[in-house]
This record gives sequence, structure tokens and C-alpha cells, in this order.
Amino acid sequence: MPRLSEVIAELDALWPPGRAEGWDAVGTVCGDPGAEIDRVLFAVDPVERIADEARALGAQLIVTHHPLYLRGTTTVAASTFKGRVVHGLIKHDIALHVAHTNADTADPGVSDALAGALGLRVTGPLVPDASDPGGRRGLGRVCELDHPETLRDFAARAAARLPATAQGIRLAGDPDATVRRVAVSGGSGDSLFDAVRAAGVDAFLTADLRHHPASEAVQHSPLGLVDAAHWATEWPWCEQAAAQLDAISDRHGWGLRVHVSKQVTDPWTTHHSSGAPN
Repeated sequence: MPRLSEVIAELDALWPPGRAEGWDAVGTVCGDPGAEIDRVLFAVDPVERIADEARALGAQLIVTHHPLYLRGTTTVAASTFKGRVVHGLIKHDIALHVAHTNADTADPGVSDALAGALGLRVTGPLVPDASDPGGRRGLGRVCELDHPETLRDFAARAAARLPATAQGIRLAGDPDATVRRVAVSGGSGDSLFDAVRAAGVDAFLTADLRHHPASEAVQHSPLGLVDAAHWATEWPWCEQAAAQLDAISDRHGWGLRVHVSKQVTDPWTTHHSSGAPN
């Protein structure tokens, strides 16, 4: 049975902390390096429900994509909701490890998992990492469809293949436009429009598209926009990452039991609409 320090060393090899953005907060949040690990839970968000799930499973390690304390803190008091998470983890000997922007740009990374869930063929990164001589790492992915389809059908593909959320899938652009090449980026992607236009794709699938950047994008070009829930675009990474750790466990003979949380931790819980405007 491996110790936490051994498992973390392998996770850091997959997603080196030094490749995270300077503003990010990645790495081990809590946990005893000498503790033995035999069960691991992957999830997007380090919320209390995920900590409860890990405890019910008997997991000694949670790996999440989103940080618990992104902007730092001066307290872990249990009177705060994040403090309660920390207290619960430590009380039940559960470690928490975060791979965020270092997992976004990895090879394979978050957007590779998103492309895989959508059945797309990746041709390269949308924003290449200049430090990667192989040209495989970077933010987002440029992809091709096996067969052209309409933007409407591509949005329906996303709705069918990504985890269901209250938001569902929003679409901007001509629904009947033909889609052959697309860009995808897990998580918030409306800062990437310049790179998307430079890539010459027909559509861009991401999350958290704000009104003004989206409005400007559709006025700028016939680019189709497919907006999914943030959680839904990043959840496929959990399955990809779990499979990577499974392979590492097999190679070392660790016998880890690796789980992926199926809980929907997207903050939006219901959607109401009187129908699309004319």
C-alpha cells in the first residue's frame, strides 16, 4: 500500500505544480505524507458533499480540479464552510490534492478529456505552451469531426454526451451552419476568442460565456458558440485522471481503488424558461 507522499509524487509528475498559472493554488491542501492510501476519489469541486462521499467510501485521498482556497485565507475555522471542509478532512484522515491550471494545459489535459467525451479528434492545442517542444501541451484544443454536421447537431451532441446540468447547452450562431473543425476549452473560455478566430474553426465549445464577449464574437464572424456548464466541461477530466492513476497503480502494484464522483456539484440547480424569444 503506497504512502500519500508516493501517490502525490506521481500526481505531480502528471501535472507539475510549476506549470500552474501564477495566480493559481494547486498541490496538497491537507494530508499526512506518511499516511497509507488505498482508495482515491476524483471530483471537480472540493465541497462538503464530496468530502462526505469520500468518508462514506473510505477514501484517504480526494483529488479535485478546483482549488479549495484560490485566493488564500486567514482562517480555517469550522464556522466557515471551507473551514468545515478542512476540519472534516483532517478529522477523518482524508488528504486533499488539487490539479487546476497545471491539469488544463497538460498532455493529456482537461480539454483532451472534453474532446474525448464529445467524440472529437484532437489536432493540437488552441494556445500552445511555448515551453513544450513537442507542441502538445497548452490551453484548449483544436479538433475535427469525423463527418461534418450542423451547428444545431453539434450542440445536440454536446447535450447528449456531457453530464446533464440545469443550464443545459446554449447556442449562438446559425443553427444550420456546417461544422467541420471546432475549438474546445474546459471551464471558462471567453478570454480565448482571439485564439479561436486565429484557429479558423467553425465553432467554439466552452463554458461561462459572458454577454458582451459572446455578443462581440458573433458580430465579428460567423463563429458558432456552444456554451455548456462549467462543471460539465471539466467533469470528463475526472475520468481521464482516474484512469491515469489506475495505470500508475497497476505499474507499481499498489492495488489502489480509484473512484470518480458522479455528484453534480454545478451550483445551478434548476432552469426556467418561457421559451426562446422571436
